[in-house]
Amino acid sequence: MEHWYHYLLLIVVGFTVGFINTIAGGASLISLPVLIFLGLPPAVANGTNRIAIVFQTATAALGFKSKGVSNMRFALYLGIAATIGAIIGANIAVDIKGETYNRILSIIMIAVVLLITFKPKMKAADLVERLEGKHLWISIIGFFFIGIYGGFINAGIGFIIIFFLHYFNRLSLVKTNATKVVTVLIYTIAALAVFAYNGKVDWVVGLILAIGNASGAWIASRYSVKKGDGFIKIFLVVMVLIMAVKLWFF
Repeated sequence: MEHWYHYLLLIVVGFTVGFINTIAGGASLISLPVLIFLGLPPAVANGTNRIAIVFQTATAALGFKSKGVSNMRFALYLGIAATIGAIIGANIAVDIKGETYNRILSIIMIAVVLLITFKPKMKAADLVERLEGKHLWISIIGFFFIGIYGGFINAGIGFIIIFFLHYFNRLSLVKTNATKVVTVLIYTIAALAVFAYNGKVDWVVGLILAIGNASGAWIASRYSVKKGDGFIKIFLVVMVLIMAVKLWFF
């Protein structure tokens, strides 16, 4: 990077991305273009972004735990399954930018927000978490495939994870986010190792971006627990709509 203010930009962008990713998702669609704008090749930007995600998710996990929200055992199962997929995805990672990809992703995001907004409210009996037996095994298989995409590009994966954990496993949105950050932390470490092994990581840029990501994640994790599911749902809907419009038209 040629100018000092590029580093300041990275921290500001990182803070924004860390906050958004912790409560909702999709903010790598902000950080990746910024990294490319600052001169990193797309593959290197993809790998470098993983440094910030590692710090972001680790900090968010601590933030949720400090508020008494944790689901470690279940998250470890999902994280291990996703790690296997992420190694596969990272090894076949290619530049998938383009109008077709963006529009497909925007449609997925719109579908998610419609389901979140218009799905009938769960009855009290339906709020019981489903984390054992067949639900655990289906989740493990599902997160193997989620991990493939996470290792490949990761952008927008938070929306998919939130939808899966909230509506299949019946976790509250707060606990969903607490589980999400631990799972993403586990498989992102593996994906980062693959990118680093292939020389696709700029450590200086990644660590500076991580300062912002970690700060935003810490604040978001504690703030979302305080505000509860209602705040997360509103924030999630708004972010999905913004990201979908951005992908479709820009």
